[in-house]
Amino acid sequence: MGLRFEVVPSWFKETLDKSSFGMPSDYATETAKEKALEVAKRMHLKHLKIPDVVIGADTIVSIDGDILEKPVDKQDAHTMLSRLSNREHSVITGVAIIHCSCKNDNQLETEIVVFYEETKVKFSDLSEELLWEYIHSGEPMDKAGGYGIQALGGMLVEYVRGDFLNVVGFPLNHFCKKLGEIYNTAVSRCIADHSIPSWKGLSDLQHDPANHKENVTAEKKLKSDQSAASEERMNRPSAVKCCISGARGPAKPLHCLSGASTMSEKNVEWLHKIADLVDGFKASKVLFTASKLKVFDVLSAQHGLRSSDVAQRLAATVDGTERLLDACVSLNLLKKSPGTSQVYKNTQFADMYLVSGSENSIQDYIIYANDHIWPLFSHLDSAIKEGSSGKKATDLFQNSEQTLSAINCFIKVTGDDIVTAFDLSSFKTACDLGCAGVLTYQMANTYQDMTFVVFNLPQILENIKKFQPRGQNLCRITFREGDLFTDDLPEADLYILANVLHYWKEDEVDFLLSRLSQKCKPGCGLLLAELVLCDQKTKSNRAVLQSLDMFLQSERRERSGSEYKKLLCKHGFTNVEVKHTETLLDAIFCIKQ
Repeated sequence: MGLRFEVVPSWFKETLDKSSFGMPSDYATETAKEKALEVAKRMHLKHLKIPDVVIGADTIVSIDGDILEKPVDKQDAHTMLSRLSNREHSVITGVAIIHCSCKNDNQLETEIVVFYEETKVKFSDLSEELLWEYIHSGEPMDKAGGYGIQALGGMLVEYVRGDFLNVVGFPLNHFCKKLGEIYNTAVSRCIADHSIPSWKGLSDLQHDPANHKENVTAEKKLKSDQSAASEERMNRPSAVKCCISGARGPAKPLHCLSGASTMSEKNVEWLHKIADLVDGFKASKVLFTASKLKVFDVLSAQHGLRSSDVAQRLAATVDGTERLLDACVSLNLLKKSPGTSQVYKNTQFADMYLVSGSENSIQDYIIYANDHIWPLFSHLDSAIKEGSSGKKATDLFQNSEQTLSAINCFIKVTGDDIVTAFDLSSFKTACDLGCAGVLTYQMANTYQDMTFVVFNLPQILENIKKFQPRGQNLCRITFREGDLFTDDLPEADLYILANVLHYWKEDEVDFLLSRLSQKCKPGCGLLLAELVLCDQKTKSNRAVLQSLDMFLQSERRERSGSEYKKLLCKHGFTNVEVKHTETLLDAIFCIKQ
């Protein structure tokens, strides 16, 4: 069509409650609008771009009033396609066209037009063999309704009534007509003009910093002479170029949904952010409760269960269970089938991280947060005024099997990032002085020529042995009982402190590092696994909140990268490197001088 465009995937979470819409078309148009609005706002706030027009679309398949989107797995695809077999269904695409502008106060203004196109499609009577052959091709997995009419899915279709391209995914004919209405020019002229010349409008200048002065001049000219601009629009070869370059047709105004509010877009965004923070504890408690009740375990063994079945397995009320399940769906922890069946399933990530028996489960960490961290934060105001909560390290760290389990479960899922953050292959012997035995197990798999000593109190060593991966050979790992603060430390080329330093007060940290420095020979390495704050201490949201968590636990603390460098240099360690893994723990490596 001659449009100069950029594809920007939307970050809008498509979790709108389908049951709250009277018609499937309402759901599709609202989703398209939210997709496009998210892109428009993000381009303005984060990328300092003001798009001329944002076009958003969402395609769904509807049958018997139920909405079918993309299947989550092969079984879901089979259920969808079986339902469509030998029946007529609707393919609906909602489209949103958003015109963007910005006033002198840099507030984004949006004017929105939405529409939808509906096409009727009839499937043949499909055999099981044909269904599974099509499903195994992989094509259904990213298609609304589980099929793509423009490819292999075309062999399933008996007839189409309406716009074929709408079934492919975008109603081009309706879009062109709507664009012509909005911009008050004949879009057919665009079709006739097969080679539209390039026209450098305001949007092109805005994306080119070198043309800033030219941009300002053009903008002033546009504002100062509206009639001339109007005449110029009428003489341009196509409405499409006017649209994409930021010029609007004068005759028919766009319907502005956001204009009903007197508040600025930024104020509304901040209100939503504050509301999310106010309600944040509710989301945490939903996850804690679902984990404690073993909801994800119950659903992992099934292809899907109704709320009544889940309630029966949990020995809970049906009403309460259904509300908890729906809350988990809203947090993208569970999936809920559309229509009247209302079957709940785990998401892929719930199966991976939230089922207690899964290889990468962080269930113990979640339960620990509920049982220990949640109560601490409920008294945050008192702690800020009076100091810490008074909990001792021995209460939360040394003598708690639950704490060790929590630490090991999240080191288990981040350990590979820690052990591979630096090349440690030159070291032949390593000593793990922390409670994170899982890290030693992972290092043993990575560095086949290295031998290991795990050094800690007897009760901690017993718990560490429980985390040994099945089938792993322990011939290169020995366990030695001792106290970090009083007993002689084992000899090694490399020492490991995983998730240890932030649990101790400043004088204890200094004493421990001093002992370690005296034990280390020149050239010895030290690997730390800790959550590292950014130096500004206002970024990395999780690390900052974790630092507050440590304050509540007897004024312990997280540190920034520069603070770790200063601390380690003080005890004779040099060449300090910090690597942010972007997961649950970061890696720090240094050498004894």
